[in-house]
Amino acid sequence: MKTILSEAQLALTVKRLAHQILENNLQLADTVLIGLQPRGIYLSDRIVHELMQLLPPSQIEYGKLDITFYRDDVRKSLHIANETDIPFSIENKKVVLIDDVLYTGRTIRAALDALLAFGRPSKVSLCVLIDRRFSRELPIQPDYAGKAIDTIITQKVKVCWKERDQVDEVVLL
Repeated sequence: MKTILSEAQLALTVKRLAHQILENNLQLADTVLIGLQPRGIYLSDRIVHELMQLLPPSQIEYGKLDITFYRDDVRKSLHIANETDIPFSIENKKVVLIDDVLYTGRTIRAALDALLAFGRPSKVSLCVLIDRRFSRELPIQPDYAGKAIDTIITQKVKVCWKERDQVDEVVLL
């Protein structure tokens, strides 16, 4: 087991990602943030918390998206559906999708399909904590990445959050 991000590094990375999103979407005008269920919402919750230190909460539109039934592997194993909560229109908005790890790209492809059920955004960007660069099966790249790492297929990246795992860290198993 190797630590990729310690608790302090994880906190700084979340802060940096929030600032980068704000830098590219000034005042979050016409921009919505959407965390991907189940594990991306831990990162998106923290990014939104950081943004609330910089902007009035009324300027931040934040939702959560479940992609369970849009996955192409849903028939292979049993998936438990999570809640989708998008209480606003994404029509002609800039959407920032937020997830913890970008691996093959299939989760993001499913998220793009699921997103269209809520309207047609003007632009979609992707924010991830960890980008496993050389594992892609689809041509999907992050616009914002906390850390890019090179891994082999037998390795697993585990993102631990205090809210769920009692510790904040990212490890390579």
